[in-house]
Order: sequence, then C-alpha cells, then structure tokens
Amino acid sequence: MQNLFYEVDSLDKRCYSEFHLSEDILMEHAANGMALYIKEHYAELDSILIVCGAGNNGADGITLARLLHKSFTIKLYLHKEPSSEIGKAQLQRALALGIKPVSEISDSDIIVDALFGSGLNREMDQKSSSLLEQLNIFNGIKIACDMPSGLNKEGHLFEHAFMADVTLTMGALKRALYSDKAKDSVGCIHQLDLGLAREIYETPNNWKLLEQSDLKPPFRKKQNTNKGSFGHLSIIHGEKEGAGIIAGLSASSYGAGLVTLVGEKINALNYALMQDEILPTNTTAIACGMGLGKSFQRERLSKLLCHNIPMVLDADLFYHSIFYDLLHKDVIITPHPKEFVHILKTLNLADISVAQLQDNRFKYAELFTHKFPQVTLILKGANTIISSENKFFVNPLGSSALAKGGSGDILAGLCGALLAQGYSCLDSAIQASLAQTLSAKSIKKNSYALLPQDIIEGLAWL
Repeated sequence: MQNLFYEVDSLDKRCYSEFHLSEDILMEHAANGMALYIKEHYAELDSILIVCGAGNNGADGITLARLLHKSFTIKLYLHKEPSSEIGKAQLQRALALGIKPVSEISDSDIIVDALFGSGLNREMDQKSSSLLEQLNIFNGIKIACDMPSGLNKEGHLFEHAFMADVTLTMGALKRALYSDKAKDSVGCIHQLDLGLAREIYETPNNWKLLEQSDLKPPFRKKQNTNKGSFGHLSIIHGEKEGAGIIAGLSASSYGAGLVTLVGEKINALNYALMQDEILPTNTTAIACGMGLGKSFQRERLSKLLCHNIPMVLDADLFYHSIFYDLLHKDVIITPHPKEFVHILKTLNLADISVAQLQDNRFKYAELFTHKFPQVTLILKGANTIISSENKFFVNPLGSSALAKGGSGDILAGLCGALLAQGYSCLDSAIQASLAQTLSAKSIKKNSYALLPQDIIEGLAWL
C-alpha cells in the first residue's frame, strides 16, 4: 500500500528547509519526470499541445515544453501569463530556446493540461471552462500535470474538468485523485519523484492506498485441521432470502468452515449452506442486515445480536433501532452512500444529502471514525473507503461491473468469512474489499454482464 496525502505543500517546504532543495530544483525534477514518461510511452508521436495557467502548475508545463523541445513539435499555449517569479523565469528560459507560444489551441497527438493542478478552490471563469471543454473534445492523448484541472483538494469535481487519460502527479499521491468524483477524470495515475527518494520525501500518514499486492487470501497452510478450524459464520436472513444465500455462498467460497442461515426455513437452500431458527452455539461471527426487511422484531434481534462475537452489519439493519446499540461492539458496517447519509443523520453527526456526501467522502468518513473509532467502516463506492481507529484506506480497484444487486451481499459474506476465521475487523474489511474487487476485475465478461455468481466463482483463483 502507498501513502495518500491531502496536500503536499508541507512536504515541498520540508525539502526546502531540511534538504536544501529549492523550488526551482523541484520543478525541474517534476518536469523532467513528465518528459521522461512522455518520451518512454509516446516516442512515436509528433505534436504536443501544452496548455499553461498562471501559477506553478503552468510553470511546470512551460518547463516541460523546454525539456521536450526538438523531441516533439511543441505548441505552448499560455492561457494566462505566469504570475510567479519562478514561472516568469521558466518562460524566459523557454523563449531563449526559440519556443514561441501559440495564440490558439489546436488538436495534437498529446495534450497536456497544466492549467490549475491542485490550486483550484472555486468554480473557474467562463474562459477557462470553455478552454477545458475544447481540450476534452480533442482526440489526442490527454495528460494531466499533477491533477486534472477542475478537481480540487477535497476530491470535488467542478462542472468543467479535464478528462485525462493519464495523470502524472508530483512528489506523492494526492487523496483527491481517489475520490469517487475523480474516478472518470484521472485516467491512469503515475507518481513522479522530485529529486529524492519517495521514502525521504514522504512523512508518516494515516491515509493509505490499497493495491493488488495487498491481497492476502486465507490460504490453508496447516493440514491437520477440520471444518471447525475455520470458523462458523451465522447469517441472519429475512424477507429477501436471496441476499442471505449470496452472502452465505461467498463466505463458504472464501474459507469459512461452516455457514448457517438463521431465520425462517428456506425450501430451496444451496447444499453448501446450513440453516437454523436459532443461533448455533459454535458461531464465531455473525452477519446481519442483508435482505433483512421487517421479519425480525427488536426483541428477537436483540437475542441474536447480544453475543460478544465479531459482526458485520449491512443494509436493512441500518434502519433498525437496534443497530445504534451495536456501535460499541467489535463490528464492521458496510453502508452505501444513501445508507451512510441516514446513519450520519440519525447519529446527529451531519444532516447532508447523498450529493454532499459524495463531494466530501473523506471528510465524513473521518467524522464518523473519530466519533466511533472502534467501528470498522466500509463506505462503499467507486473508490471504497475503509476506516477504523484513525486509520484510513482507499480501495481504487472497484469498477462499474460491481454496480449490480448482490454485490453488497458478497462483500458482507466475505467480511463474515474472515471474521469467522479469526481475522480482526480491520483486516477482514480490507481483505474482503480487495477480494471482491479483484475477483470482479478477473472475470472475462462485458462489464454489464457480471453476476454475483461470477464473483463468487472468481474467488477461487485469486
């Protein structure tokens, strides 16, 4: 996993004060990193349009033009003249080489957005918006310098934003690049060093980006075992039996030794699952909420959920009064945005809309986790956020193929399977989220055709 930072200005300043690297040196390294990336990946192309704003993001673009001069046909477009001393100096250097800024933009093989980067904090003016609209229409490969213009530090995407194929971000990974809103605007993200090792540039941080290499499936290394060695997950099911069955099958496919559906009898239950009307005495984890409906009154649920064993809570349970009595326990909760908004409002933490949540997912995940640090939150989305005890993780591996009924039930089942096998809540949440998203990515189907059964079957090959 990698560090994620809300801002990197403080890291740059540390370079100036501790390592005696000037702003000019950092800018040269940033631009050189972009130049090397472009030469390595697009050497066969000819023309490059670099669109620059007035700030340091624009100065990065001007520096890039100088470094690529003679390697490509350079079209340097200054949306505004440089406002900083370093920007003016970089323009002077470019002009001295004979690079002449163009007065109009035109389509090119490569289009570099160096308008605003992370410096945008308000809606842009009409001229800038029109410029970005035109750039997005062009056919060339689109590269964002540091961050696509139109995306701010909070991860909010303004109405007009650059739609990059590649984002070359400087120094360290910015958290904003992994907001749900940013998912379709950043393209492939590549981090560039600024003249010193990443381990030196970065400082300890409590936000992390999950990667495929972080997946650790529950392989069985010990041979002298039996089904009881791998736990017993009890799934409390309700009106919508299918949700419980999906959760149960995913749990059984991810290592749980035993899985029992607790509730009314299901006549056509899959042979891999058991069922009971009461909680089995050897239960090691509970999953509740998927398809629960209104089948259970508070008294019955209280008896089922009063045990001091790990739980994963989902879906309908969030609208049941007993849910709020469980937040002091060792639990994982897996809300989607609408459910999380309801939770925040009921807890008097925030009264916001789903749209407001999606604009500030990081903020509200932090708000909840600081209030309930013992709860492990999985805030589902295009880039799922997982948090507990002031530790935060983003899983960027999700795809639109998972936007289908049953996906949440699979996630709950995976969490339950790992809890039953003795994983901590946080490790269960991280590993379950990775397993689900990576299984979905491995399925060789069109994105619209993925079924819950496909994901469950894909778990066998992670």
